[in-house]
Amino acid sequence: MTFVDVPVTVRVPATSANLGPGFDSLGMALSWYDEVTAEVTTSGLTFDIEGEGADEVPRDETHLLYRAMDAAFDLLGEKPAGLHLTCRNTIPHGRGLGSSAAAIAAGVVLARALVVGGDERVDDTTLFGLATDLEGHPDNVAPALFGGFTISWIEGAAAETLRLDVEADVTVFVPPEPVATSVARGLLPEQVPHGDASFNAGRTALLVAALTSAPERLISATEDRLHQPYRAEAMPDSYKLVRQLRVEGVPAVISGAGPTVLAFAHGLEAWSPAGWARRELRVSPEGVHFRS
Repeated sequence: MTFVDVPVTVRVPATSANLGPGFDSLGMALSWYDEVTAEVTTSGLTFDIEGEGADEVPRDETHLLYRAMDAAFDLLGEKPAGLHLTCRNTIPHGRGLGSSAAAIAAGVVLARALVVGGDERVDDTTLFGLATDLEGHPDNVAPALFGGFTISWIEGAAAETLRLDVEADVTVFVPPEPVATSVARGLLPEQVPHGDASFNAGRTALLVAALTSAPERLISATEDRLHQPYRAEAMPDSYKLVRQLRVEGVPAVISGAGPTVLAFAHGLEAWSPAGWARRELRVSPEGVHFRS
């Protein structure tokens, strides 16, 4: 038998990248999950999708979940005759909470799990490299796969990551309208001043220390000069909220490419703008994981 004959279900967390100064390198898994079930069928590709994006995402081979699975099947050297995919989406799309990384992480792990002996053919490091290639950068897919707090980088042509256990209270403020990652990235300059690069290098190092052993340093550790100021024009209300929270001593950043605002604190009900969703979370120690 090449494929397992039962459905396989995974839960995959939302993630926040950058966390202020750690542009394209730092990421964190959050206790907010999508759930995906995959089942091998005799033919075709069918979807059952509910929740976030259900009325917008494609239901064919262009769906990101399927594309990730298809790439993983290529690595595994096996292709099923058909698939039925069930998606229960709760992570908002286009808000800087890693919805695409969640789809990719779920897809590559599901594909491996559907192939008998898949773990022996493709290890976690190879899956991480594939997920990074599909996403284009490792900062979200690393925590989506491995959980916790991750530091990721490119070594030659290979993606690498280091996972750390951290505990932190997190609140996310999610605005009603998305901002495309491509738009947010398009606002970044090709070059930045040396002083700003040096500033962020120091703050990134401090953030690792703050999250692991010195939380009292979080307000300084989450300062950034490399990406958030340049993106402010695309998400002025988000940037305004970040500034307001920081003035009050609350460590707050733009989550990923935005426009969600992430704050390292709970009990911030009074700060939620009208029409925005607010959710209190924790760092998720688990990345994508199986659910029976």
